[in-house]
Amino acid sequence: MRLLRIHTVLLLLCIHQTKVCDADQQPPSRPHIMVIMVDDMGYGDPGCFNPGSKIPTPAIDSLARDGMKFTDAHAPGPLCHMSRYGLMTGRYPFRTDVGVWPRKPLIDESQTTIASLARNAGYRTAMVGKWHCGFKESGYDKPLPGGPVHRGFDSYFGIRASTDIPPYFYIRNDRAVQPPTLQIESNQSEGWSPIQGAFWRAGGISPDLQLPDVLPRFTNEAINVIQDHAAEQKSDRPLMLYLAYPAPHTPWLPADEFRGKSGAGMYGDFLMMVDSEIGRVLAALEQAGMSEDTLLVFTSDNGPVWYEEDTERFQHDSSGGLRGMKADAWEAGHRMPFVVRWPRAVKAGTATDHLVCFTDLLATFAQLTHTELSADAGPDSFSFLPELTGIPQRITPARSRFVMRAGSVASMMLIRSGKWKLITEQGSGGFSKPRRIQTVPGEAIGQLYEMTNDPGEQTNLYNDHPEIVTRLQQELMQVVGTSASRLLKE
Repeated sequence: MRLLRIHTVLLLLCIHQTKVCDADQQPPSRPHIMVIMVDDMGYGDPGCFNPGSKIPTPAIDSLARDGMKFTDAHAPGPLCHMSRYGLMTGRYPFRTDVGVWPRKPLIDESQTTIASLARNAGYRTAMVGKWHCGFKESGYDKPLPGGPVHRGFDSYFGIRASTDIPPYFYIRNDRAVQPPTLQIESNQSEGWSPIQGAFWRAGGISPDLQLPDVLPRFTNEAINVIQDHAAEQKSDRPLMLYLAYPAPHTPWLPADEFRGKSGAGMYGDFLMMVDSEIGRVLAALEQAGMSEDTLLVFTSDNGPVWYEEDTERFQHDSSGGLRGMKADAWEAGHRMPFVVRWPRAVKAGTATDHLVCFTDLLATFAQLTHTELSADAGPDSFSFLPELTGIPQRITPARSRFVMRAGSVASMMLIRSGKWKLITEQGSGGFSKPRRIQTVPGEAIGQLYEMTNDPGEQTNLYNDHPEIVTRLQQELMQVVGTSASRLLKE
């Protein structure tokens, strides 16, 4: 009898220790969440990803110094609307018709988004900035359904798309602050390509919007959200804020204090301004006492519009040694600077080559908030929370492959699996020339690169490794042929 009691006590102690161990292995729950996305910034622009950058980026660099830098993170599409759709929904953008965004919402009302997930988990949700996922438009003097406040955000202030795509007007929640009743003429900059510099298209513009003022206006709005939340003093309701800057996308409109201050012309000067605005937001978080308990993600939506002649002229490589630029299937179109800072749980000054796609934010936030995703939510989303916290992956699988459609050639797809990358056709598939190459018999009809030793995609091994090409083609067909890649067995 005495032995039985001893065994029972020992068993209870073991169970208690196991529970303590499991509790210790849990990351801090329900931190504030902030996503800062800039627009058309290259992998090689911030100094923390390219020590040779000619553009000072102290605010962005401070995030890498105080957080974790991801060196193998990818946009789900190499264009603005593709990328944002994937980030919001955890779903690859090739699975929908992203071309309807000027007329219709890209995100279905029934889809789970990072905002609806956070709101259901008890968060106050706010968005500031560029939406570019479409509204149901029937006149700008009427409500605009299908936007942020109808897809999970409690509040929204921003613009429908880029600051070079008219009409130009501010939106508060689901209404135009002022309709675009005026007209603005198109503009271009001498010495740059037609889609660089202070470029914008002609069209409608509202009386209260001046293009150079958009960037600081968004910063002010984001700071107001932070300050208002801090003033509420409701510790049981954390904040989720998505700040989507429409810069350094064109038009490049640096304020006077930044002109001529970078080593990369108008573009570099404008990115310096973007970094300064980010610095203002980080200061507001600190002043509100929210920095320590905020999981902050910083990234860019896709690659830069930066040609080889620009690199030669300024000796600044916006692509950071990667091949191509915005819209391309080549790496510079979609491999993005990506940093996560969370002082309570993420070790400062760390870096990882863990494969990440923006679609993964949904599953990561779900795991963070102890939310179980339904089978149809975040179909292409894999949590990278274990990579952030160092807590082993136990239940959900880590990402092992990434699939994307090129920006300008709809038939061109790519898959990254392990160290190998397959592009199904020849050419960039985007803005870089040649976009597409018609091959002749005997030539490689696609592209295969070994990314560990050839991140610049200089040596096409397509004809050298037919067995790898076949395997990747099968993996690609499997992902495309299913509605949810996160449910596939490895």
